[in-house]
Amino acid sequence: MVHTKPYNTLFLDRDGVINVKRKNDYVKSIEEFIFIDDALKALTLLSAVFNRIIIVTNQRGVGRGCMTLEKLNEIHNYMIKTIISYGGKIDKIYYCSEVDDRSMNRKPNIGMALQAKKDYPDIDFANSMMAGDSISDMQFANNAGIQGILIGNKYDTIELNEVKIWASYPDLISFAQDITI
Repeated sequence: MVHTKPYNTLFLDRDGVINVKRKNDYVKSIEEFIFIDDALKALTLLSAVFNRIIIVTNQRGVGRGCMTLEKLNEIHNYMIKTIISYGGKIDKIYYCSEVDDRSMNRKPNIGMALQAKKDYPDIDFANSMMAGDSISDMQFANNAGIQGILIGNKYDTIELNEVKIWASYPDLISFAQDITI
């Protein structure tokens, strides 16, 4: 008998969900990448209930020349190694470094979700979730037919009226603890 996890895929934003978002700046080095409290514990819990965990992240700082792809890859390698050392997993990271909002890969557009589906044909958007801290993350989820989980509380109700949100949590650990009960 094959054991299947309750949920298919968790799509995750990076900045503001896994690591501290830098105000009016980009995370440009490992030294600037700071895990949010209990994010590592949350990822360990979430790894037990999702077949896949995939990061989808806009990284406009590369396109603007604030950092290199090499630095972005160093940050991502550090992040993945740390997550694994805590018992969690990240199956793949998709990023969009383009500056043009019309790019198919730039959230809220669904190019990164379609890339993931191409790489992992068993992804079922209807049985997946997207956890992010921005309206564009929730629009990405809506556009792809994925349940949107809003992390954080930086918006007021009026701003959120334009998107469908399945649930909202103050942080990733609250979401993880709720879904793994």
